Amino acid sequence: MERPRRPTITDVAAEAGVAASTVSRAFTHPGRVNQHTRAHVLEVAARLGYAPNPLAQALESGRTSTVALVVPDIANPFFVGFVKGAERALASSQRTLVLADGRESAVAEEAVVQRLHRSVDGFVLVASRLDDDALRRAAALAPVVLVNRVTTGLPGVVADYVGGAEQIVSHLASLGHRRAVVLGGPTGSWSGARRWTGLQVAAGRHGVEVERLGPFSPTFEAGAAAADAVLGLRSAAGRDARPTAVVAHNDLLAMGVLARLAERGASVPDELSVVGFDDVFGAALCSPPLTTLAERSERAGALAVDALLSGGAPVGPGQPPQVVPTHLVVRRSTGPAPAPA
Repeated sequence: MERPRRPTITDVAAEAGVAASTVSRAFTHPGRVNQHTRAHVLEVAARLGYAPNPLAQALESGRTSTVALVVPDIANPFFVGFVKGAERALASSQRTLVLADGRESAVAEEAVVQRLHRSVDGFVLVASRLDDDALRRAAALAPVVLVNRVTTGLPGVVADYVGGAEQIVSHLASLGHRRAVVLGGPTGSWSGARRWTGLQVAAGRHGVEVERLGPFSPTFEAGAAAADAVLGLRSAAGRDARPTAVVAHNDLLAMGVLARLAERGASVPDELSVVGFDDVFGAALCSPPLTTLAERSERAGALAVDALLSGGAPVGPGQPPQVVPTHLVVRRSTGPAPAPA
């Protein structure tokens, strides 16, 4: 069956008795068309079933009504919340989300910006791996809002890593842990560096010794090597100096650690307590269920879009980013520190 022909702008113009350019302005620049003429054009368009071509509108107006959200790894479930929050905020303003993968690479992320900046109205860069100079180059091409990354002069939204680190260390200290290993993430991770700093400060307040191992890839697969490194550290230390807790860069790494510890016969939490970051889907389903610091990622995604739609303008050097609270979700992967043998 032959599909009926879609009405065109020329059909609407002929039916309404106006020029095609008037029809175009009625949709793209309504302030430049007489109010009664515009109402007449819209009525004819609705009766004919005409809808303007968004690509044509973009060419005329210079606006695409699309925003690009760039994440380091689209396979990481942690970023789902940011996508959902951003998409909902954009849908409510009749805009469309474009999702792009930075592939945990500053080079790949900058290439995404270069490829898309003419096709979108702005960027939300989540956990960007770009350095400050590259971020400013991106902002010179299109409005940019950062999430979980801070660069002077650019608007941003960040999780409360200081408060989150305090919650983690306070929880471990309350269980009697006095030595912990922190499994670091990618070297280019701004949030990873802030988590480590926050954990060090909190550990000093609570009398907990922390040692950092890594960097490790923020993936489940990297958990095996990370767990082996922890067990090697424990075997090399005296019984009284062995770490009894592990804080992983993210949940995927933590879940990989749990799996490897089980393979090697190390009991969690009887011998080692394990904590993650992010509270991704699956953190409550692994064995044992993972204690982790949860971020309000949907809220962060929505706030970033709101900032972008309000102009995404550069901010003053002293203006801090918006801070989104975090909260510790306690599950069975943490327990009392084992007594020295």
